[in-house]
Amino acid sequence: MWERDEIEHERSLNDDFVTLELDESLSVGQSPFENFLIEGDNFDALRYLHIAYKGRVKCIYIDPPYNTGNKDFVFNDTFVEKDDGYRHSKWLEYMYRRLLLAKDLLADDGVIFVSIDDIENAHLALLMDQVFPGMRVGTFVWRRRSGANDSKDWFLSVDHEYVLCYANKDFTFAGTTKNLSSYSNPDGDDRGDWDSGDLNKAHNFKQRPEAFYPLHNPATDVYYACDPGSVWRFATKARLFNGKKIRTKPIEQMIEEKRVLWPNDDQFVIYQSVAEIEAAIRDGSAPKNLQMYLSMNDLKQQVANGQAPERLLSYIEPLDAWVGRKIGYGKPRYKRFAKELKRIEQPVSTWVLPSSMKKTDLEALDLSEVTTFEVGFTSEGTKLLSQILSNKDFAYPKPMSLIKALVGQATDSESGHIVMDFFAGSGTTGHAVLALNDEDNGNRSFVLVSSTEANKDEPAKNVCRDITAKRLRAAVEGYSYRAKTKTNKVGGLGGEFAYMRANRIPRETLAIDIRHDQIWFVLQQMHANSISPFKNETPIQILEGDEIGHDILYVPQLNQEAIDALRTRFDTTLKPCIVYSWQPGVVRQRFNESQMKVEKIPDYLIERFGRVDL
Repeated sequence: MWERDEIEHERSLNDDFVTLELDESLSVGQSPFENFLIEGDNFDALRYLHIAYKGRVKCIYIDPPYNTGNKDFVFNDTFVEKDDGYRHSKWLEYMYRRLLLAKDLLADDGVIFVSIDDIENAHLALLMDQVFPGMRVGTFVWRRRSGANDSKDWFLSVDHEYVLCYANKDFTFAGTTKNLSSYSNPDGDDRGDWDSGDLNKAHNFKQRPEAFYPLHNPATDVYYACDPGSVWRFATKARLFNGKKIRTKPIEQMIEEKRVLWPNDDQFVIYQSVAEIEAAIRDGSAPKNLQMYLSMNDLKQQVANGQAPERLLSYIEPLDAWVGRKIGYGKPRYKRFAKELKRIEQPVSTWVLPSSMKKTDLEALDLSEVTTFEVGFTSEGTKLLSQILSNKDFAYPKPMSLIKALVGQATDSESGHIVMDFFAGSGTTGHAVLALNDEDNGNRSFVLVSSTEANKDEPAKNVCRDITAKRLRAAVEGYSYRAKTKTNKVGGLGGEFAYMRANRIPRETLAIDIRHDQIWFVLQQMHANSISPFKNETPIQILEGDEIGHDILYVPQLNQEAIDALRTRFDTTLKPCIVYSWQPGVVRQRFNESQMKVEKIPDYLIERFGRVDL
């Protein structure tokens, strides 16, 4: 817990209602707009977004201020300095309000990614555990730069950052499709293609004594000693005590189903006495796994010292039990059938690797069983943004490859997933969404929130307008940049976005000050995740329900013209509809339609508006 009681809260601001207004001059493309760039404080924007997006957002990515003390973080309109005694508490309070609102926006299969560095990583993880209880997925670690940059007096180069990941219960990463080329059916098995799997697992006989037993091939009568450093993967029926249940089949059933792959040559040896076995172990000619029998006295001492379980001694057969047996030298394996794979995708690794790594280096890491993100350094983001803006006015943007990798794994191309970033900065997340859609013909949409970052020293500063919007426009339409003596042209990715501004309205004057176009915007976002401009010339606004199953009608003023328009609508279609009106009682009285639902404005919006219990 942080010093919340000592921090001045924005209570009055929390009571204000928030609306959005459309700036068509800064918007790009044609309506209806499905992507949104919102200029304003993200605390305001998140409360507004509660009205339309609660429980609907598939993926949130944010790159919040890291609280370095270098004027990167504003709290209650003032920069927080390094020597501020409440510096960390103010940052936590700032993040807490916003994360609490963001949590409710996530869909049942939604996920949130948060970039952070070492300064606040530990604090943020604890805070997110509190805000998102039971939702921690993991932490990605990525290398943000190459080369060295020793830090202060410690001669330490801090080259990494983190991405914390929390998700609702139905979320899963997409992974990548496993390479099934190793699966085949050389023996014509009726069960289909199979691959040879390791019959041992990464536990030693002290850790899994029940899985330490000799394996017998009934067809050849050959026995195989268990590796004490890597016991068998499957349990034996002989050691399932007290009705113990296991998740996999016992080894006896695996043998019966002919799923154990015995060594082809089945080379074996037979010893006629214990002395002969001991001599073979000493000269190295005995099967390797028998060597442990020469150190039994050491094992007994470990049991006496509590370093190994006592029952292990009863599980190890005496050496004379191996006299007269056919003892195999090979290593049995087992059949893994392709049809029994739980998933045909490889899981995602928390290692984020530099895309500059050589192929030989990647192969040396042996990451064949996982999906790894291979992304650029921060310099990649800086280079791309400077090409678009022809300047370096925005410091340290994240590489687009990082955000593309995360969003690409969290969303798909067909489901119309909504991606949100309420610390949008230069707009990398929106750019990444457009790039993904261009690559896979996807229909993802984005909602970005970016502030002006104006302050007393730079009152005219507007990052949202001059950097975020400019970048997104370039991404949509294409851009040119100069490299040495050559001008390069980059084609547009297509798409569109609406540029909108967040405005506060005091609750007590809401009914007077809220505009009809602002109401119509939020109703469209609620029902269709898109907006078209308000039509002043029509008495009622209508959103056709081809995608949503019913029509949405907004009645700004219930005059005779509006009543006539409603009557015409009801006379020409029986399609169900929701009517939003300032006078719902009159609408119900005038039109007793069974397929009509009526909601009161602005009360309905107020009920859905986001608030934080400060």
